[in-house]
Order: sequence, then structure tokens, then C-alpha cells
Amino acid sequence: MPPQRTKRGPVPQGKRESRPLPREDGEQRIAKLLARAGVASRRDVERMIGEGRIALDGKVLTTPATLLADLNGVTVDGKPVQKAEAPRLFRYYKPQASLTAARDPGGRPTIYDKLPAGLPRLIPVGRLDFMTEGLLLLTNDGELKRTLELPKTGVVRQYRARAFGDVSQSQLEDLIEGVTIEGVRYGAIDANLERRTGRNCWIEMSLAEGKNREVRNVLAYLGLQVSRLIRTAYGPFTLEGLGINDVAEVAGSDVGAFRRTLK
Repeated sequence: MPPQRTKRGPVPQGKRESRPLPREDGEQRIAKLLARAGVASRRDVERMIGEGRIALDGKVLTTPATLLADLNGVTVDGKPVQKAEAPRLFRYYKPQASLTAARDPGGRPTIYDKLPAGLPRLIPVGRLDFMTEGLLLLTNDGELKRTLELPKTGVVRQYRARAFGDVSQSQLEDLIEGVTIEGVRYGAIDANLERRTGRNCWIEMSLAEGKNREVRNVLAYLGLQVSRLIRTAYGPFTLEGLGINDVAEVAGSDVGAFRRTLK
């Protein structure tokens, strides 16, 4: 006979719940449920639990291993969590000079300062650094976010970089073998010299890892100074039809078809 669960009820304010309840059919870890509801990624949810920001029926939780069938009674920063919507995905043309973050202690503008009004609560898939522009995918679903970001899924990111300096097509082709820079290993990059004007050139690059500042670091390693960097595609999703700061929703059927192709 499965173990009996204790019925949840009111508890004194501030009491902390640290032990997960026994699993029953249909239950999942709270971190996964909150990610699915678009609150944050699983990793960020775990951090929020560690900060005491998530509670269940008034009990402040201390473990992401808590098992629940739904989010009834769960609050984040004292506010009830809304029921998860169907997964949605948006294409956004991120402008330069904006952070891929909810807020910046230094006061720099973020994507949320620039996104059009009327959108649902969205979280970014991966990041683009402050001066990088181009395609940023946004979703209401933390699990979809995580799936698209994981290196093992092999989603290809495409970029165009304008750089100053001299480089040969042969040097760029060598990047297909990967390169180690200051102890960091960057995987295979498919790079092509698109065109050259004097000592300025445009380079097209495709990669599946997306490490922090990967394109800039690799081109600097080749002696190039990047003056403009644009992400043009993430998997099958592109900038087509988008102007700077425009947003367009991806059809649910296209999202589903793409997810079925992932590793």
C-alpha cells in the first residue's frame, strides 16, 4: 500500500518545509512545474527556493525535490502562480545596447525595457550579450527554454559578424575542428568569408554550442576586431520579416514539428 500523504493545511507564518513528500502518480518536482509555468528555468527556480522566495500553503520551501501534482497553493514572492498556458514561442529582434536580463543593478537598459506592450510573461532562450543584436527567442515555457538551450540537442545558431582585420578563408575553415582559447574549448564552427571591403569583412558563422561571447572570442583569437554582430537564426527560426525591436509569434504547429526533430 502506498504511503499516506498528510493533508496540507495552514501553518504558522515563516515555518519552512524542507522534506519532499512521497511521489504519487502524476506528480513532478516543483522546479519542473514552475519552469513549465514560465516562472524561470529549473536552475533559477532552485536558486529562488534557496533564497526562500517560494512557498507552499504558507510554508517556505527549502528543497526543489518537493513533489506536486499541480501548483495550487504555490506562491512566488508572495504571489500565487498562474496556471501554465500552452507553450508559446516568439521571435524577437533584440537591438544593440540592451541586456538579456530582467534587470541590471547598473541601470543599463534590458530587453524588457524595449519589448512591445501586451505580451505574455516571457523568458529568453539563451542570451545575446549587450552589444550583440539579432534573433532572440522568447517563450512562456521553461521546459521549452531548457530544451532549446541544451548543447546535446545540437540546435544550430547562425551569425553574421562585421570585423576589422585580415583573415583568410583557410583560417576560417580550420575552425570546423574547434579551437581552445585560454583554456576554454570551443566546438566546431562553420565559418565563411562573405565579403571584404578594404580591411573590413563580413563573416558568416554557424555553431551549436553558444558559449558566452563565443563568436567574439574566436574572431579575436584570429586577430579580428568585431564591430557588429548579428544573430540571424536559431535552429529553423530566423530574422525574416523582423525589424529591430519587432516581435512575431511562431505558429504552435511549427514549434511542435521542431521539437520532434530534436535529439
